[in-house]
Amino acid sequence: RDFLPRGSGIVTRRPLILQLIFSKTEYAEFLHCKSKKFTDFDEVRQEIEAETDRVTGTNKGISPVPINLRVYSPHVLNLTLIDLPGITKVPVGDQPQDIEYQIKDMILQFISRESSLILAVTPANMDLANSDALKMAKEVDPQGLRTIGVITKLDLMDEGTDARDVLENKLLPLRRGYIGVVNRSQKDIDGKKDIRAALAAERKFFLSHPAYRHMADRMGTPHLQKVLNQQLTNHIRETLPSLRSKLQSQLLSLEKEVEEYKNFRPDDPTRKTKALLQMVQQFGVDFEKRIEGSGDQVDTLELSGGARINRIFHERFPFELVKMEFDEKDLRREISYAIKNIHGVRQTGLFTPDLAFEAIVKKQVVKLKEPCLKCVDLVIQELINTVRQCTSKLGSYPRLREETERIVTTHIREREGKTKDQILLLIDIELSYINTNHEDFIGFANAQQRNTQTNKKRAIPNQVIRRGWLTINNISIMKGGSKEYWFVLTAESLSWYKDEEEKEKKYMLPLDNLKIRDVEKGFMSNKHVFAIFNTEQRNVYKDLRQIELACDSQEDVDSWKASFLRAGVYPEKDQTENEDGAQENTFSMDPQLERQVETIRNLVDSYVGIINKSIRDLMPKTIMHLMINNTKDFIHSELLAYLYSSADQNSLMEESADQAQRRDDMLRMYHALKEALNIIGDISTSTVSTPVPPPVDDTWLQTSSGHSADLPPPSSPPQPPSAVLPPGRPPAPAAPPAVRGPGSIPIPAGGPSSFAAPPIPSRPGPQNNFAANNDPFSAPPQIPSRPARIPPG
Repeated sequence: RDFLPRGSGIVTRRPLILQLIFSKTEYAEFLHCKSKKFTDFDEVRQEIEAETDRVTGTNKGISPVPINLRVYSPHVLNLTLIDLPGITKVPVGDQPQDIEYQIKDMILQFISRESSLILAVTPANMDLANSDALKMAKEVDPQGLRTIGVITKLDLMDEGTDARDVLENKLLPLRRGYIGVVNRSQKDIDGKKDIRAALAAERKFFLSHPAYRHMADRMGTPHLQKVLNQQLTNHIRETLPSLRSKLQSQLLSLEKEVEEYKNFRPDDPTRKTKALLQMVQQFGVDFEKRIEGSGDQVDTLELSGGARINRIFHERFPFELVKMEFDEKDLRREISYAIKNIHGVRQTGLFTPDLAFEAIVKKQVVKLKEPCLKCVDLVIQELINTVRQCTSKLGSYPRLREETERIVTTHIREREGKTKDQILLLIDIELSYINTNHEDFIGFANAQQRNTQTNKKRAIPNQVIRRGWLTINNISIMKGGSKEYWFVLTAESLSWYKDEEEKEKKYMLPLDNLKIRDVEKGFMSNKHVFAIFNTEQRNVYKDLRQIELACDSQEDVDSWKASFLRAGVYPEKDQTENEDGAQENTFSMDPQLERQVETIRNLVDSYVGIINKSIRDLMPKTIMHLMINNTKDFIHSELLAYLYSSADQNSLMEESADQAQRRDDMLRMYHALKEALNIIGDISTSTVSTPVPPPVDDTWLQTSSGHSADLPPPSSPPQPPSAVLPPGRPPAPAAPPAVRGPGSIPIPAGGPSSFAAPPIPSRPGPQNNFAANNDPFSAPPQIPSRPARIPPG
């Protein structure tokens, strides 16, 4: 069939991906109009021209967007060809000034792929050394492993000349050699000369021409077809083992995901009920595992669920408590006012008033309400985040996920109120009775003699409390600028090292007299900063009064502060009120009053310590019992009932469109992979093949030939193109090329497999390879650089 557009000037203005597929019936179809089958090939030609004009216009414009055409016929071999525009030197019509470079870029996009077979088409009546096709092929395939030469217009050569030396691979040798073809003339095309008649005329030409008759069996379009088809067959045979392995690994990766879909039957009435029960049960198990920490899928990237709640209980909450404990000047001023107000107009008594102690203690205990309620809020946020993470598995059913989140979150909010009431009740119970007979209370006698500094509790010496990366933020650029170090905090010191191997220690800072203060985040910085300073106004590190330490998040800052707290380094208190001179004048210089203030301060410190210890113990227990464990029980025992009562089961189990599409795609892929593996298993890999032609030695041509250095010069004895590739060493690619008319550069093509009709690719597929190389064993024959002119026979 003749269906490719022909004519003068540039006819092919878009790449044409042509798939030839052996079939009992004959028809063609385009990717851009898949529903239509073309049986009249004149219409195919018209559609190619029309589709070209739709994108490029009617005035010789070009476009790299390919046209995809599939031809089914009993007269073709399975091949995929790509027909590319010929190289244009001078722009015409609407063509841009850089048309030559645009076409070269388009061609290189296709021929640069290692899987493409390059057909370098050159007219016989043109000097081979000037062939653009051979030059471009050599640029991308310098070894000539995937290049085959095609010589056209053999019947148009000058009288007395022939291309015998070229076709015998003597002039400009290629590893795969050259194949000559004779196409129809423009007159034959205009006269609608039949393709069969053209092939017969081509055969007659080679058999009757004295220069070509001895190689007639290796010339002509049918031989070119067979060579290309054999290369495709060889490539498929060689790639089957790796293809099988790839398919099997894909099948295994899909196996687990497809398991729930393999027996999927949408019309099964029990399916939705079963899926609902399974998903609610799985949600309960996931929630419990995230809280209890026994999950089979442990998150290795960040803390989640129970681990974050544990950090709130034992780091964040104690830190919030301590922030309120040690405001020394405020506490002493309040005690002084309390003692004076209790005595009223009377002179300060000889004994410490109990009422002042109780008033100060109650005021300190009331302050505990805020951090306790804040702790509950933090735990609630983590619980809600955990619920959302666990419902991610319900994404297939958006309504079920939405309802589950709503019901569980509503229950958590209900428990929030009860938990907060219970915690406030605990604090009110503490306020209702001040138990001065508590076994841990120091009592009046000890309070008078107590030295808080000597009795200050410290952790075990040399105990490592925390390790991690921190940035020292306030080192000047002149001294190296801010830099990240590996910090180690122990019960007695803070050290930092060059890296986490802890071999090169930079500095060690004792913790005595150190405190922490907040530092505002820099305007242009995304780091969160806190500072360590010495309460005795000494430099902490070199000439720095404080060290500013930077973390990536506020959460890291709070965590480090809690770690310093465990080491006995406390936060600085806001002393703005104390800095007012008028405030200082309120303290009496009465030594008796000062002794009473000191005694009550020690008593308050002891008793508030007892309260804090009790609250730190009871808070996690209360939250666990009233909120976390209760929520787990609710999910296991009541969630399903709430779901049934909140909505109809059918509406709950409606799949999202995305999920249905995903399931269909996955099942289709799964069955396609299985079918592909079955087909591969049935294929015989005993394809007959011949060795790859040896490399040709063209080094001797570098000095004797006047050809362009870009082209491989002539060389050794004739190397007929091989019809097939060796079993052990096939061409790199996979599919045959496209043959073009005179003056054009045909190029690679992705090929259909020999066992199944492949889909029409939107871009060229794999292809085959050929080459020119050096043969160290071949004797360099003396061959002229241009074909000898022989009188006509």
